[in-house]
Amino acid sequence: MNDLTHFDEQGRARMVDVSEKSETVRIAIAQGEIHMQPETMARIQAGKINKGNVLAVADVAAVMGAKRTPDLIPMCHPLLLSGISVEFDENKELAVDGRAVLGLQVRVKCVGSTGVEMEALAAVSAALLTVYDMCKAIDRGMTLTGIELLEKEGGKSGHYVRAGKT
Repeated sequence: MNDLTHFDEQGRARMVDVSEKSETVRIAIAQGEIHMQPETMARIQAGKINKGNVLAVADVAAVMGAKRTPDLIPMCHPLLLSGISVEFDENKELAVDGRAVLGLQVRVKCVGSTGVEMEALAAVSAALLTVYDMCKAIDRGMTLTGIELLEKEGGKSGHYVRAGKT
């Protein structure tokens, strides 16, 4: 377990001490998708979901998910985030099973001594769960998929880009 920094010498979980790390610009980009019936996507796009504007609420959920990550993930540090951007892709091709696909990408940025990967992933998850919540009355078969880190910059470990995603 020596290479897993969230464990001490006795194997107990701990929050990593980042006080000696340099503050640098940290950026992380994550993405995910939710698959749904084409009729559900059409209703989202037409603004015909009874709970309101699905994408506007999901956008806010992404921001809140990033900001509240340390409340959800026990060993995450509270960070002063300097920027969060959310982009939806409503025009993806239909999935193999004929379901519509709503894509989402979130970019999170801060200046700090630890990265924002978990914040980007939490933001994507919160946004997609919000879409599910707002549409479940008409489509309980929706599937969240492909939640993944695409890229991260900053810090000692340098620049990471997921293979095959650039």
